[in-house]
Amino acid sequence: MTLPVVLGWREWVDLPGLGLDGIRAKVDSGARTSALHVDAQWRFFEAGQPWVGFRVTPGANGTGAVEGAAVLADEREVTDSGGHRTRRAFIRTSLRLGGIEREIDINLTDRRRMLFPMLLGRTAMARAFTVDPARSFLHGRRILVAADAPSTSLPAHHP
Repeated sequence: MTLPVVLGWREWVDLPGLGLDGIRAKVDSGARTSALHVDAQWRFFEAGQPWVGFRVTPGANGTGAVEGAAVLADEREVTDSGGHRTRRAFIRTSLRLGGIEREIDINLTDRRRMLFPMLLGRTAMARAFTVDPARSFLHGRRILVAADAPSTSLPAHHP
């Protein structure tokens, strides 16, 4: 049996399926689902299937906006830490962290008032990761500057 990879309470994560690397994430075993900050999102249909398009600005100074699209995996009510319920779009994408790459469900939401553009919830960590809340950035530190932000669009994730 392989031991779970230990994470700190905050880590840098990659979402290679979306073309996003180096996203600062709060690792939160108290949160059921994972969430990614998007500046905007819109719905559309492709070949009769629902999709969600979105814009992400991964740059440190609000630079490097990129757009992407993914199949709408689900849409459901999520209760935030303040007790507010909102209906959110969920997509399925790959997560790369601590030498592990796995598919996770992630909801798209406005997190601009939060310190971290991504929240990594317990369903994404199940059976692969454990958390040491006294530590952080166990899998490397990255310093983002405006030049690090991607300037190209994400590929449309169409079949």
